[in-house]
Amino acid sequence: MKYFRKILKYAKPYRAYAWLNIVANIFYALFGTLAFVSLMPMLKVLFDNSVKVTTPPVYEGITKAGDYFEAYMNYFITQKIEASGELSALMIMIGLVIGTFLLKNFFGYLAMFFITFLRNGVLKDLRNDLYKKTVALPVSFYSEKRKGDTIARISTDVLEIQHSFLSILELIVREPLMIIFTIIAMLTISVKLTIFVFIFIPVSGFVISLIGKSLKRHSDNVQKEQGFFLSILEETLGGLKIIKGFNAEKIFNEKFQGSTSRFFKYSNTLLNRQNLASPISEFLGIVVIAILLWFGGSMVLVEKTLPPEAFIVYMGLAYNILTPAKAISKASYGVKKGNAAAERVLEILETESTIKDKESAIKKESFEAAIQLETISFKYEEDWVLQDFSLKVPKGSTVALVGQSGSGKSTIANLLTRFYDVNKGTISIDGTNIKDISLKSLRSLMGLVTQDSILFNDTVKGNLLIANEDASEEAIIEALKVANAWEFVQHLPQGIHTNIGDSGNKLSGGQKQRLSIARAVLKNPPIMILDEATSALDTESERLVQDALEKMMQNRTSVVIAHRLSTIQNADLIVVLSKGKIVEKGKHQELLEKKGTYYSLVEMQSLS
Repeated sequence: MKYFRKILKYAKPYRAYAWLNIVANIFYALFGTLAFVSLMPMLKVLFDNSVKVTTPPVYEGITKAGDYFEAYMNYFITQKIEASGELSALMIMIGLVIGTFLLKNFFGYLAMFFITFLRNGVLKDLRNDLYKKTVALPVSFYSEKRKGDTIARISTDVLEIQHSFLSILELIVREPLMIIFTIIAMLTISVKLTIFVFIFIPVSGFVISLIGKSLKRHSDNVQKEQGFFLSILEETLGGLKIIKGFNAEKIFNEKFQGSTSRFFKYSNTLLNRQNLASPISEFLGIVVIAILLWFGGSMVLVEKTLPPEAFIVYMGLAYNILTPAKAISKASYGVKKGNAAAERVLEILETESTIKDKESAIKKESFEAAIQLETISFKYEEDWVLQDFSLKVPKGSTVALVGQSGSGKSTIANLLTRFYDVNKGTISIDGTNIKDISLKSLRSLMGLVTQDSILFNDTVKGNLLIANEDASEEAIIEALKVANAWEFVQHLPQGIHTNIGDSGNKLSGGQKQRLSIARAVLKNPPIMILDEATSALDTESERLVQDALEKMMQNRTSVVIAHRLSTIQNADLIVVLSKGKIVEKGKHQELLEKKGTYYSLVEMQSLS
């Protein structure tokens, strides 16, 4: 139940609905009990079994409440029969029964009406917090976790919490109150019979509880497997061209079918165990009713200590206990199932982000002097990617980082933007350690253009507004012109209001990259980080993109991670990396004259 308590804190903003639900449930339980009790005067008239009482009875305390109730009922019936006749009295009694059942159902609806706002409110807030946390967690978190598993937690696990944990909120007041009011009514009819009944209820409750013990484990398996096949689906949709191009449909089909087969097996085990709850609880309830019929029947027929109409009403009340008791037993299985879902959801919510602002983090509004990397070392797992790396990038300069794949170029971009933190050394801007600068203000100083053009299923305008949500259409068009993107955007069906599809797939690679550049231009940051921005393009697209990049880099400080060396010949400083260390640095012509590593890289590219 510890997970249930943690989830329950999300109900606090909706506690007004909880109180209204409780009030409605109190009346529901009260009228639910009275609905059965109101049958007794009708049965007395029907069986002509009412004792004529002409004077109102006197209440003599709680111990004789049953006798008082029976005497008052007989007095009421006597008055009605004498005033209007037996048939009219019967009609009044029937009206009383209908009225109590109507009120019971009216308050039952009200209770459900109010709890709906609470349940859906908790669901909304939980999803919002999960999404917020998903965005806030560092990039490194998702290099270890499957994306599909995260999607499963936000979608299916949260729904499971709603169906299991939050359904308890409906039962937590209503069903116990129904049982309490029913027991009070049963005690007023016959204390002896009620004590007899309650000898058997704990026995049946113990049997039911034995079934639910392994439900959490089976439920956990189901939810983990669901996350696994959602991951396969997400990977399949993302890599469909590769799967088709390599005729790998069979491999992925087998992988997916293996997962769904395991899901089938786990689900069958879970649901069969869960489905066992209802028939067992019903059978045990009927056993209790059968014993009750035997014991109560002897009180009516042999001992003559209980009137027949009272016994019929008592039987109805006893059955009235079974429904809430069954609901509570089913809810207990729901808690065990929901526990597994809540554990998975809370695992994300309670994960501490390794990259976050210090309490004393400052807001840096401008870039004045230089970016300084001082003897930094970094590793993703075991092997060092960068070791004792130092570099100074003065304001207004363009520094290019070159080297073979795996030399640590893109890692530097990840460290400058604090997607990852250095293991040793410091990175500072204007002499201030970037760990002492708030993440928001640090990233506000930087524009990022990556090798993969990351665009969203939105309009051209919507994709650019990510950089500056207050930008006017004129500013957007100007940014598109700087990025050489306006030439194709203006011919799109609806111009900047055209949807570019999932990941921008309605556009060519060069067009997507130019939109990425336009987004960075619209942000207008003092520092620009270009991570192999032209490596995936054809020659014509590269020329247009390179021209756009050069326009964008004017009067800015730029860190360019280059794959194609022809694009960085005008850089103020070229830094050549190998295995995480600087092996050469200088201007293009200087490095060519040295005929070292840079010269070899240029030669290899000119031959290819």
